[in-house]
Amino acid sequence: MIPPKPPSRPDKVSLWRYLRLFRSDILSAQPARLYRAWMAEFRTPFFRSYLCNDPVLIDLVLKERPGDFPKSDRIREGLAPLLGRSVFVTNGEEWRAQRRIIDPAFEGGRLRETFPAMLAAAVAARDRMAARTGEVVEVEAEASHAAADLIFRTLFSIPIEHQIAADVFAQFRAHQRAQPLLNLGAFLPLPRFLPRLHSRRTRATARAIRALITRLTEDRMAAICADTAPDDLATKIMTTRDPETGRRFDTEEMVDQVAIFFLAGHETSASALAWALYLLAANPEAQERVAAEARALPETPGFSDVATLSFTRDVFREALRLYPPVPMMVRETARAEVMRNREVRPGAQVVISPWHVHRHERLWDDPDGFSPDRWRTDEGRASARVAYLPFSSGSRACPGAGFAMIEGPLLLAMLLRDLRYETIAGGIPVPIAHLTVRSRNGIQLRISARDATSQHVSGLKQS
Repeated sequence: MIPPKPPSRPDKVSLWRYLRLFRSDILSAQPARLYRAWMAEFRTPFFRSYLCNDPVLIDLVLKERPGDFPKSDRIREGLAPLLGRSVFVTNGEEWRAQRRIIDPAFEGGRLRETFPAMLAAAVAARDRMAARTGEVVEVEAEASHAAADLIFRTLFSIPIEHQIAADVFAQFRAHQRAQPLLNLGAFLPLPRFLPRLHSRRTRATARAIRALITRLTEDRMAAICADTAPDDLATKIMTTRDPETGRRFDTEEMVDQVAIFFLAGHETSASALAWALYLLAANPEAQERVAAEARALPETPGFSDVATLSFTRDVFREALRLYPPVPMMVRETARAEVMRNREVRPGAQVVISPWHVHRHERLWDDPDGFSPDRWRTDEGRASARVAYLPFSSGSRACPGAGFAMIEGPLLLAMLLRDLRYETIAGGIPVPIAHLTVRSRNGIQLRISARDATSQHVSGLKQS
């Protein structure tokens, strides 16, 4: 079975039609030819945009000369009310200073230290699912719950049941439904003095989220000053000084960073986990292989045990390939460029689309198929080296990539060790993209206990 893929628009449509399609879904607003093209140019009365699928151009933009292709302000327009001046939207020295403070928190040794919190969140997710055996479950919602719980446990040492954590989670879901990326400033080159006309709901949910995060950050700063703070990611980041300037994040700066950690660490992980569960439900043989790996784990896995989940990791990689949580990244040319013999002016938008690169017909064998075993072949590994970027690439690659590649396989293993997931009639999800790649109407799966281990599930729920 070919995993679901959104329909493509006709090659030529009016600007008004394109904007309407874009508002409905970023992915289906693009023409089918992009799955074969090395580069495509889009012209509007306000700007020119170049989508680059050529691995040579991707390396140029992301690895060789990233300073000449800074993040586009057009993406920041819609996210500014929530993210402020976070590392996701800044450029230049401001961004470099932020990364010098943030990166040490995600080094390899710190991942081992945060693993107990990851495991606790995975066990809690397993128990919530086990309590719903025999039901049809909306797994996108459950994946969001699990990912949010994991972020709060690793960042602030609190579970999702903590009132502030629960409130942030609820407000963030409301913020996503407000479609913040669909802002006038993302389409028109508005002067800075003009208001960006964010919707009332976008502004209200962003204020609520930032107020809740401010409370957590202020409480943590007080605990740091009193020498009573837990040794988690928030404490590590808030106590790290920029090795070049000696500065630490103040409260407002930390609120900006926590907002993007929640967006990147919760929303993207939830998207990948939900699609991975769907792909396994639609491919029972692969699901049984993941379950077998999970059952081979110790009752209480340790950090090093995650390395044994090789096929589970390949399934997660394949889910990230087919449904990259962040489907497009937008850069801007800082100077005149020549790209594939085309003259590109300063200020042009350069789009790197993991969605199209990951499904590119000239870069992957069976690009639309679900094939976790491709990651064990020479051809699959060669494609991945040049055409796989779910966490971006180069100096601006996501600092939490290693975190995600521990979190994802661990959650999958804990959720499948004793439970089986099945698709339902008429339950084929339709991928759409706003903030991340999700299903238009959610992902419905039936959950049942694995016959040979049903007593074990019951015992786990009681323990």
